[in-house]
Amino acid sequence: MKVGVSAMFQNPNNHISDRTLWQEELKIVSRAESLGYDSVWGIEHHFTDYILCPDVVQMLTYVASRTERVQLGTSVIVAPWHDPMRVAETVSVLDHMSDGRMILGFGRGLAKVEYDGYRVSMDESRQRFIESVDAVCRGLEQGYVEYDGTYVQQPRRDIRPAPFETFRGRTYAAAVSPESARIMAELGIGILIVIQKPWEQVEAELSEYRNVFQEVNGVEAPPPITASVTYCDENEDRAAEMAEKYIGGYFKTVVKHYEVAADHFGKAKGYESYSGMRDALDQMGLDGMAKFFYDLQVWGTPEQCFEKVMEMRRRTGTRHLANNFSFAGMPFDQANHSMELFASDVVPELQKLDA
Repeated sequence: MKVGVSAMFQNPNNHISDRTLWQEELKIVSRAESLGYDSVWGIEHHFTDYILCPDVVQMLTYVASRTERVQLGTSVIVAPWHDPMRVAETVSVLDHMSDGRMILGFGRGLAKVEYDGYRVSMDESRQRFIESVDAVCRGLEQGYVEYDGTYVQQPRRDIRPAPFETFRGRTYAAAVSPESARIMAELGIGILIVIQKPWEQVEAELSEYRNVFQEVNGVEAPPPITASVTYCDENEDRAAEMAEKYIGGYFKTVVKHYEVAADHFGKAKGYESYSGMRDALDQMGLDGMAKFFYDLQVWGTPEQCFEKVMEMRRRTGTRHLANNFSFAGMPFDQANHSMELFASDVVPELQKLDA
């Protein structure tokens, strides 16, 4: 099993300068390879204190220049906000610079503040996502992008530098809504699970995805990649305290950034299923929802973390886990200790599973 580190770049309530945040977060991801991790991941977001990484490919290019082995994953590039021709070019450049170490991940985006900032209607997001991802994926296999869609109109142009090997089997997308799983299967790409729903629901959606993938593509779907907000500590009680404070605190930044309590949430075309999140917030309250969220994540002593990953693996068949270790204003020394302990006591045991 492969295990990675995600860079979160969170600055809740602007508690430190953005400069300090970036310096410290880059130190964290730069240590991943030497600690034995298999991959480094970046997360695209814009405009707020939620996640300060507007160009994930650029950030991963920095990591590529300082590493030799780790894979470089985008989790995700938000396809509706970008020109597919430009995305294909930048992806090809990073893949060349890293000698084929890239994992390409896409997402659709959910935050109104980000859609408004990019002057894109959320009602158009699903079709824009499908066309953009389709154009990029086809382009990376063909060596050129040519597309005639509703939103993507691209005359044939070569990708230079030309892609030098296939991206099939290393292209994924975050699937959160039930409809997304079918879309990913029809596009022929893998699933990136961002842990936030009951496992029974995740299992049902994965089953639907796998059935459609087999039907459309004639082969089995690739194992999903899973992203967790993770905390590891030698002391069980301290781990529980930190999970409540910081993983629960991270969930509260999610509610703020995505405006989950606002009237518009879940009402845009293609986002109807998200209204259930607002309903749950009304029923459970913010603290109740935060507890539900952090109970799903990987946290505890090394032994407890290992068992949680094994349960996740049993339910989903995941073969690659990306861990966010720094979030919600957690002091960087604690984030680093958590990452180091997970690396020394959990990662080697997980890596043995598929060796």
